[in-house]
Amino acid sequence: MENNEYIYIVLIKALTGLGKFSRKITKYEYTHIAVSFDDNLDDFITFSRKNHYSPFDAGFMHEKKEHYAFGRNTKVKVKIFKIPVSKEDKIKINEYVQKIENDKEYIFNLYSMITMPILHGIKIYKAHNCMSFVSKILELSNSIKLEKRYYKYNIKEIDKLLENYLLKECYLNKKQEDKSYMTKKGIIFNIKMFFKLNGQLIYRIIFKRRKL
Repeated sequence: MENNEYIYIVLIKALTGLGKFSRKITKYEYTHIAVSFDDNLDDFITFSRKNHYSPFDAGFMHEKKEHYAFGRNTKVKVKIFKIPVSKEDKIKINEYVQKIENDKEYIFNLYSMITMPILHGIKIYKAHNCMSFVSKILELSNSIKLEKRYYKYNIKEIDKLLENYLLKECYLNKKQEDKSYMTKKGIIFNIKMFFKLNGQLIYRIIFKRRKL
């Protein structure tokens, strides 16, 4: 099959407090990752927070440049890889993305993210974070050979895996502020989201293991 279609994997130097903290610990620049289906880079598909001020209200997201360059930040640094895929595989990838987007059971895999340096990935029923989601897309592409299970890759490893497909490393400028995304949420809302997400994850670890 000819590879005459492309997908774009985008590494993002997140400007959030969590992103800055992660860089201090890992000494690695990029702390978020997403996939885009066209070279306009206007739609970044990933798993992430749904509001800037609510880290536990997270899940499947269509992000924009304004979600990365927020507030006084006018630009964000990114590293972009251009991955060739066949038409058949791109259709398969699109179908997978649509399936997840339409399935409201999918949640954010917080536990796999925070334990990645120690446990190197935890698979939980219908749960992704940005790393596992993008790695699954790469697996479906049939263009990249994964040496381990998709949910065990961190961003630095994905960076290395895709080094032969590097398109460019640059800054993306925001167009305008996303006021909805930047609306502040109260502490009560964030506490509720914290307990909701943790409750869902713990329940699935205990009772949904057989469905993996």
